[in-house]
Amino acid sequence: MTQDCLAKTRWLVVVDVVTAALVGVAQAAERAISIRGEFHIVLAGGNTPKALYEKLIHLDTDWSCWHIWYGDERCLPVDDPSRNSLMATQAWLAHCPIPTAQIHAIPAELGAETAAAIYSEQLQQVEMFDLSLLGLGEDGHTASLFPGQVNLDETAAAIAVHDAPKPPADRVSLSVRCLNDSRAVLFLVTGAGKRDAVAAWQRGDNIPAAAICVKTGIDVLLEPVCME
Repeated sequence: MTQDCLAKTRWLVVVDVVTAALVGVAQAAERAISIRGEFHIVLAGGNTPKALYEKLIHLDTDWSCWHIWYGDERCLPVDDPSRNSLMATQAWLAHCPIPTAQIHAIPAELGAETAAAIYSEQLQQVEMFDLSLLGLGEDGHTASLFPGQVNLDETAAAIAVHDAPKPPADRVSLSVRCLNDSRAVLFLVTGAGKRDAVAAWQRGDNIPAAAICVKTGIDVLLEPVCME
C-alpha cells in the first residue's frame, strides 16, 4: 500500500454502520443509474452486511438496473447456510425484483479453480463496479484475501483460494486488481475485535485490506469501539 492510498482513505466513525452504509449504497445506486442506466455492486458476507441487506429491501430504486456480484464465496453446496449468496438471497434478493440474470453468484460448488475461471469470464462484461462493499477481518483480510496469500498480485478477476485460515479452506475471491476496478469502495467495520487490524491499516502495515485502492479513495465506516 502506498502512502498516497493511505492518504486517500477516509475513516468515518459512526454510531450506526448499517444506517450509514444504507445511505452510501442508495446514493451510489442513484448516481450510477442516472448516469449509466445500471448499477453494479459487489456484496460482502458477514453479519453487518446481512443487516444492511435486510434494510435494502425497502429502498426506493429501480431494481431492474441493479447487477449483483460477490466479493468472495466458500466452496460449499449452493444450499449451505455458510454461503454468502444464500445469505444475501434470503435477507434481501428474494424480496426484490432484480432480474435473475443480473444476479451473478460465484459457482463455488464446482470447486475453487473451476469457479474462479468461470467467474473471471463473467466479469469481463463489467467495465467497473459502481460500488464494492467489503469487510475487515481481525487479521486484516478482506473478501477471501488473507495475509501471506501467494496469489494476491494475480491479474485474473477471480482467484482460487486453497488455504483460508478458517474452514472451508477452499474459496473463490475477487482479486485485488478486480476490486480496485471500482468507482467507490465502502468498508463496513464493526466490533472491538477489529481494533488491531484498523491500527495496522492506519500505520500503513502490509495487510490485504490495505491493498484495496481506487482513484477516488475508499470510505471506511467504523464503530467508535474500533478506534478506541
